[in-house]
Parts: sequence; structure tokens; C-alpha cells
Amino acid sequence: MTRKTPDFFYTPVILSRMKLYNSLTQIKEEFKPISEGKVTMYHCGPTVYDYIHIGNLRSFFMGDILRRTFEFLGHEVKQVMNITDIGHLVSDGDEGNDKMTKALKRHNMEITLENMLKIAEFYADAFKEDLKNLNILTPHVMPKASQHIREDIELVTKLEEKGYTYRTSDGIYFDTSKMKDYGKLGGIQREEGQGRIEENTEKKHPADFALWKFDEKNGWPSPWGQGFPGWHIECSGMSMKYLGETIDIHTGGKDLKPVHHNNEIAQSECATGKQFVRYWLHGEFLNINGEKLSKSKGGNITLRTLEEKGFSPLALRYLYLQAHYRSPMNFSWEILKGAENALKRVYRTIRELKEKTKEKTLGENNSFVERFKEALEDDFNTAEALAVLHTLLKSNIPNEEKLGTALFFDRVLGLQFNTINEEKEELELPEEMKQLLKERAQAREAKNWETSDVLRTKAEEMGYSIADVNGEQIVKKKNT
Repeated sequence: MTRKTPDFFYTPVILSRMKLYNSLTQIKEEFKPISEGKVTMYHCGPTVYDYIHIGNLRSFFMGDILRRTFEFLGHEVKQVMNITDIGHLVSDGDEGNDKMTKALKRHNMEITLENMLKIAEFYADAFKEDLKNLNILTPHVMPKASQHIREDIELVTKLEEKGYTYRTSDGIYFDTSKMKDYGKLGGIQREEGQGRIEENTEKKHPADFALWKFDEKNGWPSPWGQGFPGWHIECSGMSMKYLGETIDIHTGGKDLKPVHHNNEIAQSECATGKQFVRYWLHGEFLNINGEKLSKSKGGNITLRTLEEKGFSPLALRYLYLQAHYRSPMNFSWEILKGAENALKRVYRTIRELKEKTKEKTLGENNSFVERFKEALEDDFNTAEALAVLHTLLKSNIPNEEKLGTALFFDRVLGLQFNTINEEKEELELPEEMKQLLKERAQAREAKNWETSDVLRTKAEEMGYSIADVNGEQIVKKKNT
């Protein structure tokens, strides 16, 4: 196979060899989509009450690799990732105070719906910037929970009509005793309820969960009273709106499996009478000092933290690639430094290959492509796929095939090989753009990320894109 440009598009014959570990059945299964050649996938997105730490970013990276892999294999993918800007409790165990309320208190802002949405918008924009810097593809749809209240109310109404709900003084709850196989994702015990909200004496069973929470001061009107949708109902409502009542794949971190995802299954399947999700995929934790990295334990390390220490976001992406998504990963600054050094060596090799193959026709090596595909088809094993890349770069195959194959692999790896040494001659920039870059460099030096983001947006309005690669601002003229 040959291509005259590294920016090629290749669609192989759709294969049926993809195997995924299904958390529902707890075995590795051959993937068979609902519609041949098409994949629908939903990923639980962030609660935008703060900057996202790198442990959670690993989960969003997992969704990105899954999408890239299916597209690499020739499938048409529709990916939805929600933005939770209301209705999320402090604990993934379904207890505590609202996280958005917690954010308002932290910023000394009055607790109003308007302020809640305002602070959510700020952190949602920061999250989207993180996705861009990690080279995570933007999901096809990124719905906000606050804009889908109608869908939530319709779903709760269906459950009420079918007898699955009851009312307490603080909201409308789902009665888990009405669903025979409640907790089938991971074997949760209904009466044990994972120890949730036991202080709520009005609940019939510990595992019962809120579908609608009353709030006299803030929220939206509903048939049951003013308030907010429960956290779990939001994902079901948005998933069904954009992907239908049954979807192929639902992904998320493993901490969402016992409670949030079991509750999604319960309310969705009881409302529709259909299977909600065919394949559940859950990513393992990013650990620090032997424990899950989390804000509550002082592990609030964000991409901005990395940049403050001089690391490129793509060094973190490379680190993620080094481990299978179902394997726990340890993080330390030494480990990240090792990943960054390894990535720099790869970049150096790619740069040398580009120099050696100027004006030459690039091609892909079928043998290496097949090995790479086999790794991905085995529950998208990125560690093995990365090993194939390294073997390729050390091989004795012609440089044109070596570079072409590496660029082909990067459609999945997402390490931006295509930008290395592109347009070596400096762009002729207008003075206004040069001044903008200078101000943005100063803002980043001062760790003023908000100003940096504003200046990037201004550059885009002027017709230029800025990518931060290894501490440098890479500027390109956008196609018009």
C-alpha cells in the first residue's frame, strides 16, 4: 500500500475479530455491533465543578482510544460524552452535598442556578482545553445535563407509570426491590446497597436512589415539585436521546460501576423493557503512592500542574498508552519523566525519517499493520500496540514504509507525528499575531491559564491555530 502524503485515509475491510472485556458478563467477548459497521458509544463525562485531575483524564483517554480504534478498523462511530453541570452529589456512592454547590462555596459565590451554570461553563471550557491538549478527539455530541431536563422528566414519568417509584420528603426515588436483577453489573447486593445514604430513614431499601430531588430555592419545575434531576437519570436521558434505547458500548472509570452504572441500567431497562447497553467497559485507576489518585486524598494533579513543571501533555498521553486500560497505573514525576524521554526519542526518529524520505512516496508495511491491528483487536491493548511501533522504528524495512506505517499507527496513538518538523520555515505572521504570541507566552509563564486560553481563542478568530507541544507554541495557518 502506498500514499503520496502522510495525511492519508485508509479504510480496511470491516473485521469481526475485535474482542472486548465486558464488565457485565465478566468475560472477553467478540464484539458484534447492533448495526454492522456502526458503533454507538456513550462515555460518562466530567462533573464540571473544578479542573479535571489526570486520574479522571485517563478515563476520557480510554474512550478516545476506543473510538480511534474502531475508526481505524473501518467502523462508523457515534460517540457521546455528557457534561454534568447540575445534579451530581459529592460521592460516587450517591451521598453528600451537591458538587456544583461545593464549587460555588469554594468561589464565595451565591448559591443560585445562574451562578451554578456560570461556574460550570468556566470549568467545562477548561475541560475541553484539556481534551485538545491531550489530543483527545472531540466527541460527536457533548450534551449538558442542564439542557436535558425534559428528557429526565419524561423518563421519571415512565418509571412512575410502571410502578417503580415512590415519594419521600426530599424527592422521588427508584424502588430497587421492583427489579429482580438489580445490581447485575458487578454483583451489588440490593439490601446492602454498598452502604449508601443509610441516614435517609424514608428510603425503603439502602440501594434505592433519587430520580428527582426537591429544591424550593433553585432548580426546574416538574410534576413532583421544583428541583433537580438525580445524577443517574441524567446519563440515561442523554444517552437515549442521542443514541437510542439500546447502545453498543458504555465506558467509564471502574469507580462508576457499582452504583452509577447499575442505577443507569435499572432506570433505563425498567423504563423501556430493553437492554440498555450491550458492552460495558471500565478503566482502572491511576494510582499515586499505592492509592487511587483523587482530590479527596490530596492528589489534585491536573494538566496545568504538569505544564507548571515543564511537561508536555502528550508525555501524559504516552504514559497512558504504556498500560492496558484494565491495568492499574502508577504515577510519579519520575515515571512521567521517563515517558517524556521515551516520547522524545520517538519524535527524534520520526524527524530523522522525514528528513530521509523527503519528496518520496510513503507506504505501509502490511506485516506491521497486521500486528498493530491484532493488538488493538485484543481489547484495544495499547501497551502491545506501542510495542509494535517501537519494533517498527527499529526494523530494517525501507524508510518510506517505516515512516508511512508509523504515521498510519498514529491515527490511533494520537501522538501528533504529522506535526513534527512540519513547515520548518517560519510563518510570516502579522505584527498583531506576533504580539499575541508574546503575550500568551508571558501568560503561560505566569501560569495565567485563563488569559492563555482567551488568547488562543483570539488567534483562532484571526485564522491561526496554536498547539502547545513540548513547551513550544506551534502556530499554523488554518485552512480557509
